[in-house]
Amino acid sequence: MADIREYPRNKEGSNISKIAVDRDLCISAVSCIAVAAETWELDDENKIVVTDADSVDDDTLMESAKACPTKAIFLYDTEGNQVWPV
Repeated sequence: MADIREYPRNKEGSNISKIAVDRDLCISAVSCIAVAAETWELDDENKIVVTDADSVDDDTLMESAKACPTKAIFLYDTEGNQVWPV
């Protein structure tokens, strides 16, 4: 069973309501952090975790998720549909 951590997003005006991270896919490339350091950090297992789900706009959050080489970051819209990866 995959180790998936979910983080709610409550940013006003955002179309993204949830971030999920598959820790089994995370290889600590930190490309997500390079794009949105306000949102992510590595934990003591060198896996990404969300530190502030509301810190950046939707476009920046999407770019940070797209930067992940293993597609370990999943984004969901306000209706619960997965919008990344597609």
